[in-house]
Amino acid sequence: MLFTSYEFFGFVVVLFLAYYLLPKQCQWPLLLAASYLFYAAAGPQFLPYLLATTAATYLAGRGVGRNLARQSAYLKEHKAELSKEEKKAYKDRQKRIRLRWVAFCLLVDLGILVVVKYTGFLLSNVSGALSLLGWTGELSFVSLALPLGISFYTFQAVGYLIDVYRGTVPAEENPFKLALFLSFFPQLIQGPISRFGDLSKTLYGPHPFDRHTLALGLQRVLWGYFKKMVLADRVIVAVTTLIGEPGTYAGAWVPVGMLLYTFQLYADFTGGIDITIGLAQALGIHVEENFNRPYFSKSLKEYWRRWHISMCSWFRDYLFYPLSVSKAMQRFTKFSRGRFGEHVGRRLPVYVSTFTVWLATGIWHGASWNFIVWGLLNWAIMMVSEELEPLYERFHSRFSWSNGRGWQAVQVLRTFGLVCVLNYFDCFSSLGTILGLFASLFTASNWSILWDGSLLELGLTGLDYGILAVGAAVLLGVSLVQRSGSVRAKVGALPYPARFVVWYGLFLVVLLMGAYGIGYDASQFIYNQF
Repeated sequence: MLFTSYEFFGFVVVLFLAYYLLPKQCQWPLLLAASYLFYAAAGPQFLPYLLATTAATYLAGRGVGRNLARQSAYLKEHKAELSKEEKKAYKDRQKRIRLRWVAFCLLVDLGILVVVKYTGFLLSNVSGALSLLGWTGELSFVSLALPLGISFYTFQAVGYLIDVYRGTVPAEENPFKLALFLSFFPQLIQGPISRFGDLSKTLYGPHPFDRHTLALGLQRVLWGYFKKMVLADRVIVAVTTLIGEPGTYAGAWVPVGMLLYTFQLYADFTGGIDITIGLAQALGIHVEENFNRPYFSKSLKEYWRRWHISMCSWFRDYLFYPLSVSKAMQRFTKFSRGRFGEHVGRRLPVYVSTFTVWLATGIWHGASWNFIVWGLLNWAIMMVSEELEPLYERFHSRFSWSNGRGWQAVQVLRTFGLVCVLNYFDCFSSLGTILGLFASLFTASNWSILWDGSLLELGLTGLDYGILAVGAAVLLGVSLVQRSGSVRAKVGALPYPARFVVWYGLFLVVLLMGAYGIGYDASQFIYNQF
């Protein structure tokens, strides 16, 4: 049931009517039923995966929560009679019990994810390695359909359990409430990856009908449909053509492909998140933002603080920080300082931790080498940039003009170009194909395609390019306005006739210029595959 399907529109209308007509205590159970109906529509065979993750996470969370409660009560009751050593020994025993619960849950949750998403990739690489050693046999490949949103709800489950283990959130006692947290339908398709401590504040409470809140949510939804249906689903025609025939569309076609795909990815992903956040807001539920004008970033590091914020913060909080302060990393730091000196010894553990994070990020995005290389390239570029930071500082201190707006614009354009190059790794599973396309840039003799009308061969008309150009200008304008506050709030402060023109005009644009028609099949959101 895609966000852009007629079935989804009907589903949402019926849900909203029931949500605000039923008693308030029925709202979150209704959302749970609706979320599981939404998930079953993608394939009832996928429900056991979600149920198994939910059950394991609930049991482990309750086990950890009860252990923490017992430990607190025991220490309080025996505070006077226990020595410092006895308290420490008791805490260590209880911690081992909690760690066993965590290990059990991680084995189930991440085990399911690994089996369904990475089995084929692992077996294909094992087969390739064995063939290099002279083995002539064949491995049986397991082909499993990827359940909807498995990467997202698995990360939410793991984040919840770790938060319970750390004591930052209480263990949820109601299994159905935890099930809703993991299956909340607007964020199942492509996130954001919510934290239990954030989403639970508004997910379960009563939400009386409020016309203003409903309007704000639907306005955000409409903006998301504009990005998705008018822009992303229009440009995908050209992107599909370029990707489908890399041998034909090489040389000067490569920067065209990089630019169009980056535009599609932004409109598609941010549009989907706008729909998610808007639907949740219309239901009275707050979902955290996932983007912060990423294409205004002046460095790749800044870009990853602004793009897919929930994923980046998840890897930071649940992988980078625990790895950085682990006992193994502390021993490695001590060893590195003694062997390589203070500077290298201090930096080397950072390299290892960030390498692990970006390797995991690449693997999370997809079970193929192009995503792994993509992740490691991000890591390498940011590490080199950090090492060159002293040179940048001397450059800026010596040349005052480098602190002005002109140079900042150059930095933004440089970062955008770098992101376009890295994004193109998403498009081809074969590293040989990607490297060949990049190499063709230096041998190209077809630059005339940029002005001789060849761009019309990609399946887009002149009108399509005009709509995309105007749409890109609108996105840029909205991003500029957002720097000083919410665009919806600014529009809401206008007189009613002006507000009507803005929102009704946007509705007509989506209705009349959306990329659909006879035989139209709505494109899946790009991040569905992740």
